[in-house]
Amino acid sequence: METVQELIPLVKEMMAQKPSRKLVKLYVVGSVLALFGVVLGLMETVCSPFTAANRLREEDAAVAALRAARERQALQAQALQEKDKQRDAILCSRALANRQHAS
Repeated sequence: METVQELIPLVKEMMAQKPSRKLVKLYVVGSVLALFGVVLGLMETVCSPFTAANRLREEDAAVAALRAARERQALQAQALQEKDKQRDAILCSRALANRQHAS
């Protein structure tokens, strides 16, 4: 049914035919389910911009967290490399110092 104006003549015609109680209950249940579907569709249409904005915010937060984690890992790797260079320099200077004394 596209409009409510079409629904009223349908109901009048059904009542003129004297349908059984079971058939009326079936029509009422179907109408109620259709009404719930319309209401849920309207709610989804109204609320969808807000949920899309929330998803975008969540994605931006996740991207920022990933960037921060990558930066931390890069800093840790750089610190480890500097430590390794210092160790190598110390070991190299010790080796040279030992050779000078041994000669």
